[in-house]
Amino acid sequence: MTIQSVDVLYTAVATAENGRDGRVASDDGKLDVVVNPPVELGGSGAGTNPEQLFAAGYSACFQSALGVVARREGADVSGSRVTARVGLGRTAEGGFGLTVELAVSLPGVDAATARDLVEKAHQVCPYSNATRGNIAVELTVV
Repeated sequence: MTIQSVDVLYTAVATAENGRDGRVASDDGKLDVVVNPPVELGGSGAGTNPEQLFAAGYSACFQSALGVVARREGADVSGSRVTARVGLGRTAEGGFGLTVELAVSLPGVDAATARDLVEKAHQVCPYSNATRGNIAVELTVV
């Protein structure tokens, strides 16, 4: 697989302290959150976790990509929603890996058009491009 060449327009910077049981903050101070392992992984669940942060970023990014595609296609996606479910589990090799399900709601758009827009957004979204070929990403129109 060829590594994608990117003309960088913006760089986000965040620093973690104490990994999954600590704090994550952006360099501009707009993000500053406590992170803790979820209860399901033996943690306190008191803070957010990397999977929730990834789900938030992916759903927002995919929603924006959907808007870009819709404008190109002349479709109205107002009222649409994207829900990302990010799973964390063990890989066959003994490490850890992620899975993603993107559930997209497109009220007012027929089913065939909705599926087409979602597939096209999946080609445009930077998160989708970054994960393609690395983790399972399931696209569902709800």
